[in-house]
Order: sequence, then C-alpha cells, then structure tokens
Amino acid sequence: MTEQAPFDVAIIGGGPGGYVAAIRAAQLGARVALVEKDRLGGTCLHRGCIPTKALLRSAEALLEARDASTFGVVVREATVDFGAMMARKRQVVAQQVEELERLIAWRKIAVLPGEGRLVGPGSIKVGDELVAAGKIIVATGSLSTRLPVPGASLPGVLTSDEILELEALPERLVVIGAGVIGCEFASIFSALGARVTIIEVLPRILPPVDEEIARRCQQILRGQGITIHTSASLQEIRAEGERLRLLFGLGKEQQEVVADRVLMAVGRRPCSDDLEEAGLALRGGSLAVNERLETSVQNVYAAGDVLGLYMLAYVASYQGIIAAENALGGRRQADYRAVPNCVYTLPEVASVGLREEEARAQGVSYKVSRFPFSALARAQILGQPSGLVKLICEEPSGRVLGVHILGPRATDIIGEGVLALQMGATAQDLAHTMHGHPNLSEAIYEAAWGIIDSPFHLRRL
Repeated sequence: MTEQAPFDVAIIGGGPGGYVAAIRAAQLGARVALVEKDRLGGTCLHRGCIPTKALLRSAEALLEARDASTFGVVVREATVDFGAMMARKRQVVAQQVEELERLIAWRKIAVLPGEGRLVGPGSIKVGDELVAAGKIIVATGSLSTRLPVPGASLPGVLTSDEILELEALPERLVVIGAGVIGCEFASIFSALGARVTIIEVLPRILPPVDEEIARRCQQILRGQGITIHTSASLQEIRAEGERLRLLFGLGKEQQEVVADRVLMAVGRRPCSDDLEEAGLALRGGSLAVNERLETSVQNVYAAGDVLGLYMLAYVASYQGIIAAENALGGRRQADYRAVPNCVYTLPEVASVGLREEEARAQGVSYKVSRFPFSALARAQILGQPSGLVKLICEEPSGRVLGVHILGPRATDIIGEGVLALQMGATAQDLAHTMHGHPNLSEAIYEAAWGIIDSPFHLRRL
C-alpha cells in the first residue's frame, strides 16, 4: 500500500458540497485533495438539478412553440423528439462537467479517483493508497430511496436517477410522492405529452411549501391534465406484460392505475453507511455535526446531504465553504435563517422563511399581502399571468418573515426575498427600493406596498 504526500485538506466526495469546499480551501492557500469515485459534480450535476432543468427547458420550448400564435408567430407543428431532448440534456451535463474539471485543475486541486473511506482522523483510504491530510471534510452525499412495498423493484419502477436515462417518452407515468422531485418530474413529463398520475400519502402536495401556495399549484397542475391523488397509500405494484398496475388505498376504497413507467420520488437518504465504523457519530442515519460543521472526530468536518439537514445543492455548497474555512482556522457558524426552497414546476414555486401556517402556530403577530402576476405587465407580456407573490411580515415592525411565490421565474426572483430575510429587512425597505420596469420582481415591490398601505396596480385585494 502506497501513501500520498500529506495534504492540508482532503475531501471525500466531489459533489456541490465537496468540490466547492475544495475550491474555497484552495482559495485560502491550502494543498487540497478531492476524492471522487465518479466524475466531479455529484448528484446535482449528473442526476439532479442540471439534467432535470435541461429537460424542463425543452418542455418550456415545446409549450412556447405551441402557444406561438398568441404572440403572432406561426409554427406549423411542434412535436416531441424525445431522443434529441435527452441528447441535449447529456450535452449540457457534459459541458458543465468539463468546465468544472478545468476549474478544479486550474485551482491545482489534486483529484484522486476512487471511493474514499475514512480510516482515521488524518487518513483516507482510496483504493490501495493512503491519503494523509491535516483536516478532512466528509461530503459523501445521498441516495434515492424506494418505498418498501411489493413490486417496488420491478423493471420499469424507476428512481429519479434512472428516469433521466429513459430512451422513450412513456405514454403513462405514475409518480409516487408529491414532494419537490415528484412534482418537478410530473410537470415536465406532462408538458411533453405523457399522461401523469401522482400518488401522495399526505393530504396535499409540496409539504415544504406554504399551504395556500401549494393548494394553488395543485389546482394549476390538475388544470394541465395531471391526476393527483392525495391522502393515498401505495400498497402494491404488479407487472402486467410490459405495463405496471399500481394498487393504492384512497380513503376506505382501493384504487388502481396502469402505467408504462413508475417514478419513486419518495426522498433520499444520506450516504453514511461506513462512517460510524470510522468513529463518527450519527444522528438518525445522518452524520452529526455542530454549528461549525465539526463532526465528533477532531479535525474532521462535513457538508452536504450526508448531514440530512437540507438536501439541496446550494445548501451543500454553503456548508462546504464554511467547513473549508473552519478546517483552516475559522470559527464561522452555519446560519439557516434564510434557506430558499425552489421547485421547478410549470409554473415555478419558490419560498423562503415562515409559512403562514407556521406563523399562526407560533403565535406571531403578522400581516399578509398578496399580489397576483395577472396584474403585472411583465407577466402579461410573457403570456404567463398565473400565480402570485405572498409576503408575510411581522406586525407592527414590518420585518419580513416569509416570501412565497408561485409564477414565472419564481426561482430567480426569490433571491430578493432571501436577501431581505437574511438582512432583517422590512416591507418598507422593499417598497422604498426602486425596481426595474417592466420586471417580474415588481410583484415583490407591489406586495410590500400591500403591507404598508395597498399595491399601486391592483384595484381589489
């Protein structure tokens, strides 16, 4: 067994938590090793954020082409070339991976291919090599899970990883789970022409989202032709030739639905199986850390999905930066006051801060203002007037407690709400800030005026 020259920092996992930690450590002058068993980028780049958004853009282009006559543009026929869409998705991913690899090389970060395993406070085993490092950051990510029901492993029952490798568009798709991943795939495949059914055990879709926003989103998805069963429990999946029959309970009745493919979108679990053997403390299957992202073992830090806190790429990157800074002498604490939640459905959903039901349950004195995109010039110009901005502010201070958006480019404009929450801004701060015109962010501006007095471009609340 050979041993590498020692590094200042070694990171296990090259996803958005690990590679950003590596870059930050390199920025601070450290000698850095990045261990990755696959290509750099992790789930987000290869099987998550990037490929799904590439498919989403194809779906948007299809809908825009079919609606082109509304804008005075004649498109004779817009049809789906699913193979070409998947090829473009692969090309987008490949380009991003190549750019990332060049960036890591430019930072002079040593990439060690193979599965990394922590064998001591300052040592990682990668294949037959031992890698010594003063500090170690664990960023091993997460894996898709399946419900423990009969038939869950049948051919045609896919995880969110596997559905991205389909060669043909399914005629009928059943999605198990109406969380972020399930609703995003349902929206994409419905737009491409599949008959989509969602089965969700909870009473509503999108549990992390404000109840009012989730209810309105559910109405829109149903209006697009998606069948949604809530308070429904999957009981069994049966193979019937090339198709699958799903049995599920709905109230006191048993229902059935037939599908060509089934997507299991019921969550992810941290990749923490071997960590306890290395002496790292776990908490409910997740790697336990303190507010400075230190594990129970001295000089070992962690970031990303393995922590089980927020399984989001941008949270992983945020944590990776903090872990790297603290590994090199910092004392920074992770701050989760303003974590945005982005859902790439059609239309999009985005939120940050308290949901109204949370504010109510906590006994907070608050005021709500809503501004519909139908009253906004930019949304009308885009032909996307559905949805609204919902602003929740503390009374009487006007401090922003929550921002919730359903509508066009919601995931882009939520950034203003995130900054407002992080900086402790008030509705007056938002209302007294000039916004470009015509602009989708004006919906936040108008909603802020609704807290102070009333919106300018709305006749009735």
